[in-house]
Amino acid sequence: MNYLVAVMSDRIQAEGAYLALEKEGIKSSILGRGYKTADEFGLIDPKEEAGKQAKFMAIWLVPFGFFAGFTFSVITGLNTFAWAGEIGNHVVGGLLGAVGGAMGSVFVGGGVGLVSGGGDALPYRNRLDAGKYLIVVQGAESNTRDATRVLRRFDPENIQGYADKISA
Repeated sequence: MNYLVAVMSDRIQAEGAYLALEKEGIKSSILGRGYKTADEFGLIDPKEEAGKQAKFMAIWLVPFGFFAGFTFSVITGLNTFAWAGEIGNHVVGGLLGAVGGAMGSVFVGGGVGLVSGGGDALPYRNRLDAGKYLIVVQGAESNTRDATRVLRRFDPENIQGYADKISA
């Protein structure tokens, strides 16, 4: 499946492009104010993906951090918290390790999700937030090629094609 996304500056331009595509027999969708939203169409929200990634990483980093902190305390024999006793020191070391694991999941998991999550979805979401409109065409390569020819007549701000790669 191939995708073609064109950014139109206003509603009139988007509707004209949509009608021209319809006249050529090409199915398309309009995203923008008064039409489909990014969420309805399925554009991934990078912040949501970052949260999911951070939670996923916390599942294994927090217990690993506790184990690592506890083990470090046992191996080194540090008596950092005299009030806690020997076992208490190890437990406190484990808790501090778990906190470190939680911080790692937020900074690394969430940071990676914000940087890599969504691909081109974020710039398209930003354009929708700025009042622009998107025309999206899905279909075979010949379909998106014909749509490109039609959409270029409307002088879009940006036009970008994508291809789903299926590995056999």
